[in-house]
Amino acid sequence: MPQNRSQRLARKPLYTAEERARRDATKWTLVQGLLAPVQFLAFAVSVVLVLRYLFTDQGYLAATVSILIKTFLLYLIMITGAIWEKVVFGQYLLAPAFFWEDMISFAVIALHTAYLIALWTGFLGPIGEMVLALTAYCTYAVNAAQFLWKLRMARLDAMVQA
Repeated sequence: MPQNRSQRLARKPLYTAEERARRDATKWTLVQGLLAPVQFLAFAVSVVLVLRYLFTDQGYLAATVSILIKTFLLYLIMITGAIWEKVVFGQYLLAPAFFWEDMISFAVIALHTAYLIALWTGFLGPIGEMVLALTAYCTYAVNAAQFLWKLRMARLDAMVQA
């Protein structure tokens, strides 16, 4: 029997009723909700400072400090996000609902960590460091878009279930 369009586009809700209840009850949801925009603000400021350095050869220290702040926030949101995932889904990372977001997060963390290694060793030099940071930031932007999409899906699910 042919399926209609809505049946073909149907998807499993992001959260079960129990997972949604745990998500809404944990303090880690608020922590994630506060850290995400702070990290995005640090990202936006840092992009400007990194580009300023690359275009003018001015402000290396400011760009570097901004990358370090962004990296610290990334580690913090990843640790607290893993705790959130454990509370909501029963596992620290790679819960089916957030598998691909976590996989891209690993790439983001790897690139930021590579930046830290490059900074510490001097292996890439200032321009290489900044290009690596921008590469990490591009990957972060993809990851942020993934999470915004999931937030939208969760809101749509809540509207359907209401």
